Amino acid sequence: MIAAAAVVLVVYAAGVVTGSISHRSSHRVAGGSVLDQAERTIEQQAAKRVPTSVLQRAAVEGMLKALGDQWSSYYQPADYEHFQKVLSGAYTGVGVWVRRTDTGALTIQSVEPGSPASAAGLRAGDVLVDVGGAPVANHTVASVVGGLRGRPGSEVSLVVDRGTQVISTDLRRAKIAHDDVSASMLTDSVEDLRVAAFTRGVGRWVRAKAAAAQRRHLSGIVLDLRDDPGGLLDEAVETASAFLASGPVVSYVQRGHAPVVLNALGGGNVVTPLVVLVDGGTASAAEIVAGALKDRGRAVLVGSQTFGKGSVQAPSQLSDGSAIELTVGHYLTPDGQSLDGVGITPDVLVPAGTPQSVIDQRALEIVSGVTADAGSARG
Repeated sequence: MIAAAAVVLVVYAAGVVTGSISHRSSHRVAGGSVLDQAERTIEQQAAKRVPTSVLQRAAVEGMLKALGDQWSSYYQPADYEHFQKVLSGAYTGVGVWVRRTDTGALTIQSVEPGSPASAAGLRAGDVLVDVGGAPVANHTVASVVGGLRGRPGSEVSLVVDRGTQVISTDLRRAKIAHDDVSASMLTDSVEDLRVAAFTRGVGRWVRAKAAAAQRRHLSGIVLDLRDDPGGLLDEAVETASAFLASGPVVSYVQRGHAPVVLNALGGGNVVTPLVVLVDGGTASAAEIVAGALKDRGRAVLVGSQTFGKGSVQAPSQLSDGSAIELTVGHYLTPDGQSLDGVGITPDVLVPAGTPQSVIDQRALEIVSGVTADAGSARG
């Protein structure tokens, strides 16, 4: 017993060197906020020196994590610059939109046609496992997307999980500078307008196309919002305005503020029959457009249930050029419906995976039966 007690005493005595220093020798840190105190203490006393910038980034990411919001993000200066380029419709990368699911997984939400990712056969729904040789687990969307960008012609490796198989591929980054819109004629008098994302200038383009369709006396327009991950709120409002005379497009509610209603710009084409195509990849700003046109009785929605993202994010740039993007509110359709976690149910359900030719034919059948009494019934 005496020997055992001696051993215990030796262990406790050695604790000063091999474990924790006694609390009696600790000192109270003063001055500044708790974060300032923690940062200063780590810089002065930690055995491993860590750059201040790394500590500050970890602190910001920790605060965002405390929100429990999958849409909030932190962007380093270079990542924020890239984010701005993406919203402008021109950037260097592999051509995918990435989102975080409720389970925390990072998945490909949509793939840009003609991009390196498209050429490699990547699909919406693929779960990212590894980017550039580094696992993506516990990383932010912004940091993972930052790993996908780089010099044109440089390579990046990707590993994705498709459920039934794990796919490894090497992609060569490229400049992706194309319009997120395209137009084609389904028939001599029905035009298809494809919107891949709501980047800058999209709303103006759609308004011009809608006005031209009215002047040309087209018998119908098909607005294709499938696999559209969203984008800028003001571009969504302008796009919906292309087909509305007046009245509400969307409202959003912020903490401590009365609801803000965003109305149509006026002068939209309310004559030409309109069909909107949607699917599970139709999200955020694209759902704002689809929801507005459905609630206002201006369009017939065709396809499958939309994604269900009813929150609005706004970026705030910090002094070092980095930025935080926070969920600042939730939007409601003109009928006061929240789509968050629910999505929009189309008027005409068409299962995902239906051949394009069948979808086109269905849209044409609906266009031929739509009256031109749309746009102002609830305005």
